[in-house]
Amino acid sequence: MKRREFLQLSLVTAAAAALSRGAQAQADAKEIRIGYQKNGVLVITRQREALENHFKPQGISVKWVEFSSGPPMMEAMNVGSVDYGAVGDSPPIFAQAAGAAIVYAAAQPIINGSGILVPQNSAIASIADLKGRRVGFTKGSSAHNVVIQTLEKAGLTYDDITPVYLTPPDAGPAFANGGIDAWAIWDPYFAIAETKQNGRILVKTRDITKTNSFYIANRDFARNRGAVLQQIVDVTTSSAAWAQAHPDEVAKSLAAVTGVPLDIQTIAAKRAGFSVGPVTDDIIATQQGVADRFFKLGLIPKQIAIRDIVWRNPQT
Repeated sequence: MKRREFLQLSLVTAAAAALSRGAQAQADAKEIRIGYQKNGVLVITRQREALENHFKPQGISVKWVEFSSGPPMMEAMNVGSVDYGAVGDSPPIFAQAAGAAIVYAAAQPIINGSGILVPQNSAIASIADLKGRRVGFTKGSSAHNVVIQTLEKAGLTYDDITPVYLTPPDAGPAFANGGIDAWAIWDPYFAIAETKQNGRILVKTRDITKTNSFYIANRDFARNRGAVLQQIVDVTTSSAAWAQAHPDEVAKSLAAVTGVPLDIQTIAAKRAGFSVGPVTDDIIATQQGVADRFFKLGLIPKQIAIRDIVWRNPQT
């Protein structure tokens, strides 16, 4: 994203945030709004009604809002439409650079289930073969970071490929019909492409770099309702522990909530890792490296400090 686009985004989001403050101030304090995608711990949390069961005695209801990827969730969170949600490593970096009102509430190391795929009969056999190719991924997503670090590993630059910015629902058909030469993506789309769209794994993310996903909260929500946020994080952590011990049940839960076939979700669930915890110094350092890389490439307009927006519960 170019500097001008980021400045425009900053102005738009700032204006939207200003307009929403009044409505947010009047919003029902007895509701929490959770953003989720078609994967991960929050889907399991929703299916098991863990948050609903936890907050019901307090008279707090839960509203679930689905997103196809992290960037639009960050936009919604910035203007106060979502209080808490899960995203990959890149969306909060782009959001912070644009001045979004977000904080890091918790983290989850990613150990599998993402990477770069090519068609089974593709001549692309190595990372170096991506030079001059059309690589599809969601702009500002965790896949964006994977593409950049994969290219660096082979001595290539971002200019050596033709990036094709597509949301996961649009990238799947493009990959299947030859509209893109390679696709950087995460589960369950990664598993769908492997099993249903004749995909071949070129690289796995875990072989390229350490990555994390994050649980992000709206900044005002974290400031004003910190006790509630801590409870949400605690329930998320408990759901992750349950998921780690019950992969078959996880697959069933994911399939029921997302509509993605059980066989696909079983693949995704059995290779996933579920471990939610605090945003440690090591995780901050890894995330800072991603942010610094994006700044060096001109993808964000200014340097940012990840530590500046890491939430710490003042009551702990």
